[in-house]
Amino acid sequence: MQPCKSILVHTSLFLLFLLATIPAFSQRGTIGLDAGVTSDQYGAQPKASAPDFGVDGQFNLLKAKDGGPNIMVGAELRVPSDTSAHPHEYAIFGGPIFPWGNLSIGFNVGIRKIIQPHAQLPGLILDRYNLELLETPIVLKYKFGPDKRAFIEAQGAPEYTPHFKSSLKSLSGVPHPNFDHGYTIRGTLGYNLGKWYVKGTYETRYFKFQSNENNPADIYNWRSNNITGGVGLNF
Repeated sequence: MQPCKSILVHTSLFLLFLLATIPAFSQRGTIGLDAGVTSDQYGAQPKASAPDFGVDGQFNLLKAKDGGPNIMVGAELRVPSDTSAHPHEYAIFGGPIFPWGNLSIGFNVGIRKIIQPHAQLPGLILDRYNLELLETPIVLKYKFGPDKRAFIEAQGAPEYTPHFKSSLKSLSGVPHPNFDHGYTIRGTLGYNLGKWYVKGTYETRYFKFQSNENNPADIYNWRSNNITGGVGLNF
C-alpha cells in the first residue's frame, strides 16, 4: 500500500472511532468527506494540478454556558492523487468558539504536518524537508437563510516558523531553509440538510523562504490553491 493511501485509511478509521465514541461525551459534531482539485507551485517550477481528497471531523466537547465558549476539537487529512508533485498533510486542532446569535467567533490551536514531494529540477532531483506547523487561525462562522440552514465560514492566520523534519539520509546534516513569511486563508460555504450537510471550500496558502544556499532554486517557496466540495454527517 502506498504511504498516502495508508495514511488515508488510518485517519479514516480514527475518525470513525471518534464518531463512535466521542458523541457519548460531546454535545454535537460533524464528520465529512471532500473531493476536488489542488494546484501547487514551487519556486519558478511549472504549476501542477491534481485531484485532491480529504476527510475531516469536528466535535463539541463542552457546550457554551453563561456567555462562555464552546470548546471544539477536530482533525483533518488531505491527500492528492499525485504525491510526486503535491504534498499531503494531516492536522489536529481545538479551541474556543464563542456563539453570538447567528454569528460565532473563535480561534483554533493546531498542529499540522505537511509531507513534501521531491523537487524535480532539470537533470536533478532534490529532497525537501517536511514541515511541522503550529497554527492559530481565527474562525468566523455565520448562519443565514431559511431556518438558518446555510452557513459561511472564514479562517485565516499567518504561518509561524516551521519545524523541519525528515528521516531521509540524503538530508542528514543538510541545513534547513530560513523561513521568511507565510499565510493560510480558507473560506467555506455550506448548507445543512438536517442529518446531512453539503459544503464547498476554497483555500489558498503561501510560504516564502530566504533565497540562499539552503533554498536552492527556491525549491521551498510554495503557493497552493485548493478547491473542494463535500458531504458530511451531523450528529
